[in-house]
Amino acid sequence: MVVPTKRGNRPEGPRRGKQGAGDTEPREGKTTEPLTSGSVSTRLQRIAELAREDPKRAFRSLAQHIDVELLHEAFRRTRKDGAVGVDGQTGCEYEEGLEENLHSLLDRFKSGRYQAPPVRRTYVPKGDGSERPIGIPTFEDKVLQRAVVMVLEAVYEQDFLPCSYGYRPGRSAHQALEALWRELMAMGGGFVLEVDIKGFFDSIPYSQLRGILDQRVCDGVLRRTIDKWLAAGVMEDGAVSHPDAGTPQGGVVSPLLANIYLHEVIDRWFAADVKPRLAGRAFMVRFADDVVMLFASERDARRVMDVLPKRLGRYGLTLHPTKTRLLGFRPPTGGTRPPATKEKGSFDLLGFTHFWTRSQRGSWTVKRKTAGKRFGQAVKRVWEWCRTHRHAPVPWQHEQLVRKLRGHDGYYGIQGNYDALVRFRLEVRRAWRRWLDRRSDKAHMAWERFNRLLERYPLPKPVVRHRLRPSAANP
Repeated sequence: MVVPTKRGNRPEGPRRGKQGAGDTEPREGKTTEPLTSGSVSTRLQRIAELAREDPKRAFRSLAQHIDVELLHEAFRRTRKDGAVGVDGQTGCEYEEGLEENLHSLLDRFKSGRYQAPPVRRTYVPKGDGSERPIGIPTFEDKVLQRAVVMVLEAVYEQDFLPCSYGYRPGRSAHQALEALWRELMAMGGGFVLEVDIKGFFDSIPYSQLRGILDQRVCDGVLRRTIDKWLAAGVMEDGAVSHPDAGTPQGGVVSPLLANIYLHEVIDRWFAADVKPRLAGRAFMVRFADDVVMLFASERDARRVMDVLPKRLGRYGLTLHPTKTRLLGFRPPTGGTRPPATKEKGSFDLLGFTHFWTRSQRGSWTVKRKTAGKRFGQAVKRVWEWCRTHRHAPVPWQHEQLVRKLRGHDGYYGIQGNYDALVRFRLEVRRAWRRWLDRRSDKAHMAWERFNRLLERYPLPKPVVRHRLRPSAANP
């Protein structure tokens, strides 16, 4: 296996899915993209069928489905331009000896000789000014994790409930937002419980996770490999540490393990134990560890809020004391103006602030706009980028800024958020002009000159890419 000396420096964190979902779902567990191999698809479909037919079945021979063909598919679906792990090997370098590398990987995986390397620790900024730790596996580790995830998804996608959207094939943040909007409008608002689990990815107890996995996956090869990933450790500043809990964000298998854990801890509990005992209607949306519960009755909401810490405590988790809160979320009465701030009755989910306002027809409706923290972070990143690249050729700067604006619209371009998209473009224009003006001591980019430059290099207009379906419109 080739081990280069070159190291990358771009962190690869978990990415929230933004792709739309089709009307149909593959039986093999809704894979993220079409499988190129009919043999692989058939095998995963058979696993999914067995899991669906017997929800209590514990699979004991899943590793046999992982062969060179499936590893090829896993390699194809692994990002080649992602950040490198502790060995510094890139995807392109691994591909140079692909056949030899995959056969060696399969042999070590099946024989138990595979040694999971530690993940490389890096940090990404959070909205509150702190940093989120990210663990970057080696490229070969990503390929094996992807192969294992493909097999496990075929099992667990038959178990996961509709309320779960994060890190699942064929599901996206926009689907979660639309489902929440529909329920808010159908219920006419209610009482919203924002659930924030303190340090979730770093707090998952290994013993509890293994117990949950035992219910569905008893294959010795797979389970030993998962245990190796959990025990691989974290390398930071040349030193390796071995946490006794948690699964590092950034790995391919971590989001699936997190979903398996929270499916048992929250999803099934809310659907099977909580909702049947409530007096009124209730609804939940979960995207990874971001959870919002909606209740028609305040008494029901407070009962769940009182018991939720005990439920999480049984599984080694704790609620964040300041970020978990209960708020009334109903349209104002008596002709009053809708609340304009989070403290006065709005709430945030997946980068959007949800609040009540009047529609063009005069009726109350729930509107979503870019959350203030997310908007500020995006503007800060653009200003920093323009400052760093102010000496680059203007045509290249224009090309990159156009890509950034289209990427911003790709996520924040939802119905009702047009004003925030316009504001973001104004900030991009200001940042671009400001740092073009600082290219040298003699440079001077007055607005008149800058407007002439924009005629030659125009920035795209805002585009609302995600509209509510006609069936979801407010009657």
